[in-house]
Amino acid sequence: MAVAGVYRRVLPSPPAIEFACPQGKKLFTEALEGGTMEGFFKLISYYQTQSEPAYCGLASLAVVLNALAIDPGRTWKGPWRWFDDTMLDCCEPLSKIKDEGITFGKVSCLAFCNGANVEAFRTNESSIDEFRRQVISSTSSEDSHVITSYHRGVFKQTGTGHFSPIGGYHAGKDMVLILDVARFKYPPHWVPLTLLWEAMDTIDNATGHRRGFMTVSRIPKAPSILYTVSCRHEGWNKVAKYLTEDVPLRLKSDDVKSVENLLSVIFKSAPADLKEFIKWVAEVRRQEDGSMILSEEEKGRLVMKEEVLKQTRETELFKYVAKWSASKISLCKGVTSWGLKETLPELAADICCQGAELFMGKLSSSEGTCCRQTNVTLLKVDDEKAMTVVSGTVTTDGIEKEIETLVPSSITELSNLCDFDQSNCKGMHPSTADVLTVLLLALPQHTWSGIKEEELRMQFNHLASVDKLPSLLQQEVQHLRWQLHFLMTDLSAL
Repeated sequence: MAVAGVYRRVLPSPPAIEFACPQGKKLFTEALEGGTMEGFFKLISYYQTQSEPAYCGLASLAVVLNALAIDPGRTWKGPWRWFDDTMLDCCEPLSKIKDEGITFGKVSCLAFCNGANVEAFRTNESSIDEFRRQVISSTSSEDSHVITSYHRGVFKQTGTGHFSPIGGYHAGKDMVLILDVARFKYPPHWVPLTLLWEAMDTIDNATGHRRGFMTVSRIPKAPSILYTVSCRHEGWNKVAKYLTEDVPLRLKSDDVKSVENLLSVIFKSAPADLKEFIKWVAEVRRQEDGSMILSEEEKGRLVMKEEVLKQTRETELFKYVAKWSASKISLCKGVTSWGLKETLPELAADICCQGAELFMGKLSSSEGTCCRQTNVTLLKVDDEKAMTVVSGTVTTDGIEKEIETLVPSSITELSNLCDFDQSNCKGMHPSTADVLTVLLLALPQHTWSGIKEEELRMQFNHLASVDKLPSLLQQEVQHLRWQLHFLMTDLSAL
């Protein structure tokens, strides 16, 4: 019986020149002497083939993040922390990417939420001269790398949209080296920069926007990433549009007379998927040896997250949100319908199950996953501040996993640790009020410009101002703003 299969493709040349052919080697040698192959060696050290035909964006990003030596903050296999394309699912479910691929804005968002600095440009937002400048700058150092989104058809290659990093530049020939992550199809190859620009200057039918390029570099100081925007659910685009388009219009209503009215207008009419759009991040790890010892890096990350939580609760805006959310007119009585979980036991069970699925390599939630038991522990070593750790035994498709969750705490005194069995663990970890406060701070400042009452407009502009926030919280808010920005660039209605 015959079995169908495809073994690679013949690289159309021209316009491309295979990296390993004599002419390709000559271009490499000349570019190396010209100083525009410096970034190549880091990239080639971590160069990988995409693990699925539609994972080109994820594989390109994994190569670049590893080349920049960015710590994922979570393990890949065993004790090793390493970026693999199957780990990059915080902006889109892997099952969906496997079927449909990923868009330019979501790759940018992924890079940003995994600890990189990103400058993203669609071709209509830049120029070929600026692109050339970015390529020369990145290929002349090891500090940044360029990922391109282009249409293969311009190179006479089979296929449509594709992502790959740029490995080098030849100034004399004005050619770039594309490290094609689909190595099962085409090898690395040189193409004219002008032709690559033409391939990027095409429309992605999934968004209605042009393709482009992004420069990815390492952030000098890693963000705490306590809060994050997620578009893993189907309704994320409705939520993003609601926050950036509908909210400013609703605030022009004559009924908005106070901060309490304003909060009601925003949240009581919000799409149900708002609860999935912004979340706080708990760090999950395998229980390796039962000792529950935190490394210095883990302690450091928890301390940063707790400081962000503390700074959030010290804002004047938080006081309004907390008071409103506890009132009878608020969202509070609808919390159950929102599916929000306020107690640590509920959260722990949910997060431990997510962690088990992550470590099992699952692409989406499984009905075969259940959290059998969770325990809240307050770790305190010597005179150090206590840390909250939740451990759980999770059964996934019949396989048991011991999972630990590191939870940022707002209360650290041993006497205030709640009784887990009585499910009273409220207030120790980020609550709905914390999350909603940060969401409001992350909305663009012009959101509040339509408030008719001048005094209220001035008051809320002050409450939602980012300029006077402590630096750590300010970084967190800017982080969310950039995530929202990258996601919005994918919405074809804009």
